[in-house]
This record gives sequence, C-alpha cells and structure tokens, in this order.
Amino acid sequence: QVQLVESGGGLVQPGGSLRLSCAASGIIFSIYDMGWYRQAPGKQRELVARITSGGSTNYVDSVKGRFTISRDNAKNTVWLQMSSLKPEDTAVYYCNAVYRSLTNYWGQGTQVTVSS
Repeated sequence: QVQLVESGGGLVQPGGSLRLSCAASGIIFSIYDMGWYRQAPGKQRELVARITSGGSTNYVDSVKGRFTISRDNAKNTVWLQMSSLKPEDTAVYYCNAVYRSLTNYWGQGTQVTVSS
C-alpha cells in the first residue's frame, strides 16, 4: 500500500518560514520524481517544486529564491523548505510521486496559512 504522508504545515506570519515533510512508503522511493503542489481556495492545483530521481530541481517562478526542495532516498522523504512566506502562499500543499508518467501518487495534503 502506497502512502505519502505530509507534515509541517501550520499558521505562520508573513516573512516567516516553514518546512514541509513528505514521508513515502510502499514505493521504491529513489526511482520516483517527487513534487510539491499547492491549491488555494477557488484556484487550480499548481506545481510548486519538483525534484527528479536524479536530483534535478525546478520551481514555479513565484517561489524561486524562497523555497527549496530536497530529498533523502535513505529516509524515503522529500522536504520543502519555505522562507519569506507571503499571504499568497496560503494553500493546501500536496506531495506527489511520479514514475515515468506510469504511476502517480498523492498525499492527503497539509494546510499552510500565512497571515498576521
């Protein structure tokens, strides 16, 4: 049974930081490309950051320089370090695992709220 379990969300003031974690089980983690998506109320889900099985990363323009995605294959975990948070970063953040477009798994999501 595949599970992606996110943690680390919460309420933070503008300019603050949060670190999201996604622990994977039931998959060969090292061969999967891992991503973080987010969905704000009334908006479509969007890709925030992705890290390939080889370690290459890409980010949506709005988070470049503020967010960092990383992974540890020995721990079956991917992280999203978020800094200089803005109210527009408020959303439910989802972890995603993809293998060659053949298999695609999602976590249950974790709420991030940026507000004073």
